[in-house]
Amino acid sequence: MPLRRRDLFRFGGLGGGIGLIGAAVWSGKWFGPKEARAASLPALDIDCTSDPSAASAGIDYSAKFAPAAYLAGDRDGFHTPPAREPKSGEPREFDLSVIETTLEVAPGQRVKVWAYGGTVPGPILRATVGERIKVTLANHSEMAHSVHFHGAHDVMQDGLQRVAKSEARVYEFEAGPVGLHPYHCHIPPYSWHLRRGMYGAMIVDPLEPRPDAHEFVLCLCGFDTDGDGRNDVYTWNGLAGYYDRFPLKVPVGALVRIYLMNMLDHDPIASFHLHAQTFDLFRSGTSLQPHEHTDIVSLAPAERAILEFRLPRRGRYMFHPHQSHMAERGAMGWIVAI
Repeated sequence: MPLRRRDLFRFGGLGGGIGLIGAAVWSGKWFGPKEARAASLPALDIDCTSDPSAASAGIDYSAKFAPAAYLAGDRDGFHTPPAREPKSGEPREFDLSVIETTLEVAPGQRVKVWAYGGTVPGPILRATVGERIKVTLANHSEMAHSVHFHGAHDVMQDGLQRVAKSEARVYEFEAGPVGLHPYHCHIPPYSWHLRRGMYGAMIVDPLEPRPDAHEFVLCLCGFDTDGDGRNDVYTWNGLAGYYDRFPLKVPVGALVRIYLMNMLDHDPIASFHLHAQTFDLFRSGTSLQPHEHTDIVSLAPAERAILEFRLPRRGRYMFHPHQSHMAERGAMGWIVAI
């Protein structure tokens, strides 16, 4: 039977009445005081200005992903790039030989990795645009590997050929363009090699150097520790919670430059957010002029960026992915201005 116009209004009024009753019930006007519900909410008792370990007390990532105290300072080479050197007429040589080893990515959580130069991520490479680069890969593991560089180079040096166990290969090409370029293994199954740590960063400096700055490399890594095809641990530079316990330190007001890279395999996107400050963003670092000024940048796998900023006041500035499960599973850190 068709509804008449007045029937629609009548049913609408009934629905509105029911909605008002539901709202009243939900708001507690009829069924219980607001104070009783408010008292049941947990207090947010977090102090972000004191010691970071104390600030995150009671939060899961602080306890479960806290590295051992003896690691303090032992990993400076993971985030400190080599100093920029004048352009050389001779090839700049690097060794990215592969070993198979076990990496403890978080307390009690170990994964088997293939490591360029014995580390995950691999060594930070640096050259000036136009320089010749010579990279040696000797394979000391059981599986075949390669090194594929992002950027522009001779296609015959693209790192697609298999380097079998006990074999070696030399890659030689001209560094370019200016910017930050990842390198990684490109032998199928491709994801096996990425999730086992086969990647690293290459910085290509412009002929006219960028301004002097306190420079750091931060590579976002993920590890599937239980084999279910999802990352369980997230790290900056291979160890969960390292920059939570051992913050990066810079002078107040000094220029800071971060070479930022996302090398996650299972996650389609990740971000970097800096608390209490904003930064100039150079996407891929291929431009000397910033693309925007912001406090957060999102990166798909293998995307990268260069960030520049100053911290104007003494204190602890938090950084983390804005994907909460990543921050809570090891990828939260601090920069301390002193």
